[in-house]
Amino acid sequence: MFQTFDSAGDPAVGKPRVAMLRQWLAENGLDGFMVPRADEHQGEYVADRSARLKWLTGFSGSAGIAIILRDRAFIFVDGRYTLQVRGEVDLSIFTVESLVDNPPASWIKDNLGKGARLGFDPWLHTIGEVKALQASAEQSGATLVPLDKNPIDVIWKDQPEPPRAPVELHPIAFAGELAKDKLARLAGAIEKDGATHAVLTDPSSIAWAFNIRGGDVAHTPLALGFAILAADGKHQLFMDPRKFSRQVAAYLTQLADPHDPGEFEAAIAGLADDGAKIALDPVLAAEKLKMLVEGNGGKVISAADPARIPRATKNQAEIAGSRAAHRRDGAAVAKLLCWLDRQKPDSLDEIDVVTKLEEVRRQTGEETQMPLRDISFDTISGAGPNGAIMHYRVSRATSRKLRSGELFLLDSGGQYQDGTTDITRTVPIGEPTQEMRERFTLVLKGMIGISTLRFPAGTRGSEIDAVARMALWKHGCDFAHGTGHGVGSYLAVHEGPQRIARTGTEKLLAGMMLSNEPGYYKEGAYGIRIENLILVTPAEPIEGGDIAMHGFETLTLAPIDKRLIRTDLLTRDELHWLDQYHARVLAEIGPMVDGETLAWLEKATAPLPHDAKI
Repeated sequence: MFQTFDSAGDPAVGKPRVAMLRQWLAENGLDGFMVPRADEHQGEYVADRSARLKWLTGFSGSAGIAIILRDRAFIFVDGRYTLQVRGEVDLSIFTVESLVDNPPASWIKDNLGKGARLGFDPWLHTIGEVKALQASAEQSGATLVPLDKNPIDVIWKDQPEPPRAPVELHPIAFAGELAKDKLARLAGAIEKDGATHAVLTDPSSIAWAFNIRGGDVAHTPLALGFAILAADGKHQLFMDPRKFSRQVAAYLTQLADPHDPGEFEAAIAGLADDGAKIALDPVLAAEKLKMLVEGNGGKVISAADPARIPRATKNQAEIAGSRAAHRRDGAAVAKLLCWLDRQKPDSLDEIDVVTKLEEVRRQTGEETQMPLRDISFDTISGAGPNGAIMHYRVSRATSRKLRSGELFLLDSGGQYQDGTTDITRTVPIGEPTQEMRERFTLVLKGMIGISTLRFPAGTRGSEIDAVARMALWKHGCDFAHGTGHGVGSYLAVHEGPQRIARTGTEKLLAGMMLSNEPGYYKEGAYGIRIENLILVTPAEPIEGGDIAMHGFETLTLAPIDKRLIRTDLLTRDELHWLDQYHARVLAEIGPMVDGETLAWLEKATAPLPHDAKI
């Protein structure tokens, strides 16, 4: 499962490929072309066939876009990748721009001249994205040109074939609800939106709605395809039939009319021609779908993917599965941390730790009869200054030794059939500095603040994000990522629409799972992040209060390194929470480990001295 990526410097990436693209643009009367890190489904992971941005530029991050002009080239990334991008792309060709501070929708109006023609693939940009891009282009007098074929696909001669991993059924014991009942609920939601049909473009929604899983992209059990759901229950599924066993084909035929993906565009056009009112999610659906509907006389209903909120609010079976998965995963992490504590500084590198962690996850899964299906994302294993790269991916070229006096950041997760996990722990190698201990404790205060928060119904992630930052802010520090992302149930480890961030506009509902992961990053020195997964609990009365309040249940079970904690910076309530959490970790995962690991765990979870003044 362990994967590394190639560093920049491959002579086949950059100049030759950009030159081929520019030649194609000139031959087709275009002044530029946009290359997003996206496929037709707008997922975090894309199949090898769809990794166009990486093929052209060398950049391997999960968010970004390049704009190639006749004489200039730009790559846009967010704060997570500002260091990584400079190590992966040829900076003699590409100028790095901020995806947040100066996104393409702003950049175009200031950089494209009047009459410029900028091409784009309408399958790779959402309806909402194209609307913003067009508005910017109009301000500069430029024109956005939707293309019938992607020029990268034309010049990429050894482009991989579409993936064709087998589809498997997701058992009702883990799904918690029959697919026919889910689809009936979704049909009702479509009718309520005033539509006759809705298009599901997100494979996570299709997987959830039909109770299926696949393997078409890395680390997320998805089967790529599309679905057209109908208010009258006559659903259609567009997926390569070569992915289906007889059992799976028979099952899916009971739920929807199956079609080859090549028939999808014609099906949309045919419904539109019949006067259908088709719901498309402007945040997820490709501009191409809007063009097909409106170009054939249909009406687009702008509505959110009807499966998103039902999928995000986990049922009791999914919650029980997640709790079990986190106990199992916590035992594996404890084994890894115990092993790591026994190693001498400079005896291990980052890849050694990744390899060992996957080994103990597999072993723990086998011992508990719930095998590890995959890691849930590429493990972030950052020693010293590499820990300051927020989404660092270790390679053979960059792997550092774990050296005395440095911090080591390990962010990882597992995919199990009963749940998806994601955990970050930061540990000292040798003796940490006082600055490291102070900054770690400030991050911990933010994590505890979210963990213990109570909040009324209707609260959004944007309204609580500052809680995780307050202690850092008081010391003039911050972190350049959101505090928490949604998490799926044996699905995407980064699941929308729920999140704890300045941009988190979705209401937090009971049953939603999120990460809680404040951090601190000192460029060139070290990184700190502490991450637990949390579950939104039902609103309950508070004694003496007037309003029922939601809260969070912590799902992740693994020790937080006490050697990095300054107890004098914690309040009594914060110390009490930490002691209670550690007691729970010992009680729940202690029976799953033995010998050396159990002895280590008992010490790692022992109560802290209470030096707090308040």
